[in-house]
Amino acid sequence: MVDLAINSFSYDSSNSVALKNIHTTFEEGSCIVLTGKSGCGKSTLLRLINRLIPTFYKGALDGNVVINNKNINEYSNDELVEKIGSVFQNPSSQFFNVDTESEIAFGCENLGLSRKELRRRVHGTAVLLGINHLLNKSIFSLSGGEKQIIAIASIYAMGVDVFLMDEPSANLDVEATKQLENIIGILKANGKTVIIAEHRLHYLRHLADRLIILDKGEFVDEIHGETIKSISTKTLHDKGLRAMVLEERMLCEATANAKTSILVENLDIGYKNLSPVIEDFYECFGSGMINGIVGRNGRGKTTFAKCLCGMLKETGGTIAINGKPYTRKKRLGKIYMVLQNTTSQLFADSVIAELALAKRTSKEDCGYTDDEVLKMLDLLHLKIRHPMSLSGGEKQRLAIAVGIVQNAEAMVLDEPTSGLDYGNMLMVKGMLKKLKDKGKYVIVITHDHEFLTTVCDRVIEL
Repeated sequence: MVDLAINSFSYDSSNSVALKNIHTTFEEGSCIVLTGKSGCGKSTLLRLINRLIPTFYKGALDGNVVINNKNINEYSNDELVEKIGSVFQNPSSQFFNVDTESEIAFGCENLGLSRKELRRRVHGTAVLLGINHLLNKSIFSLSGGEKQIIAIASIYAMGVDVFLMDEPSANLDVEATKQLENIIGILKANGKTVIIAEHRLHYLRHLADRLIILDKGEFVDEIHGETIKSISTKTLHDKGLRAMVLEERMLCEATANAKTSILVENLDIGYKNLSPVIEDFYECFGSGMINGIVGRNGRGKTTFAKCLCGMLKETGGTIAINGKPYTRKKRLGKIYMVLQNTTSQLFADSVIAELALAKRTSKEDCGYTDDEVLKMLDLLHLKIRHPMSLSGGEKQRLAIAVGIVQNAEAMVLDEPTSGLDYGNMLMVKGMLKKLKDKGKYVIVITHDHEFLTTVCDRVIEL
């Protein structure tokens, strides 16, 4: 059981209040979903519950967090890790090992478990979650979705009471999301408390006991039980939230008929000493259209995107733009990629400085002022903030802004809506349509069915 009595909390790096007037109890065995616009305070609330605030994130707190009738500050670190487990929005940030089995075992090792018990938990977790195929693999060879599953497995193996999940479905395909849904159901059935900060709500429709909506750090609405299942899409959209029921729409493959194109022929991509990830791949991406790429986790979508942008060298085949073949190095200046983990591609000490840095590599003006780009992506009020102080959704939009001012001929976006609410999803849709109307190449890799059905002109399955 988790009791919250938070009058206010403010980060040292910000003048605004991050959380205020939060007084509630999360009952044992319940599934609590925290949702709201990007930057509303969901992740901050999780950080208070797992004591990353104030241990790691410094700030001024007026209030208390109580776990199982004991103030969180009275727990030692050793005691707390057996009570609360966290799965972060970027799972790579919580890994300590280079192979999957060691990572799942790592928390159990730190609990001082016997070798026999450690093995039982690791392999029991793998069987339960259906991830035997991911054991004994390099962490670096995993897709974003596979990394998320390994992070969840490492927490599950420790047998904690309270599970905190920050955007756990963000990088998961349809099947993996169903697997996540089943895992949460198992946790609930075993009396565990699950607190999830999430934008994508559809997979939680039959699991959530409470849907709590935050705005500017405060609880503004709460929906309970059966009402969650029956709430209409329009009502949720009016609140700036994602749909609870996904639109049933067939997404069929189509052929690009544009006069200009990025033509990929006989493409082979592989990593040293490993089996090829992609072999003999052929595809034509037309300009002036939004091309969607879908497929299961681990099928090579991100690997293909990195090769297309020149971040990886192909082992065979050609990539041509408007009929002219381009080497890996030459593609670097032509095609811009928004990564899944946008933190790794932000370098400056402020939002506005990030755009200035991008302009240094641009040969042409994008046609917008910096303020116009930031305003279109609802970032203007954050222009002097440090990029690392932004929420996941805000970083995502900033990376898109960088691509726009860089004025690349093509933009490839890898899960661009993983941290975005409904309103900001529509904002990104609008920006991509503007790029499309300018005749740019736009390629979107996504598991976000709601986004896919609203923005893509064609879809390709890997």
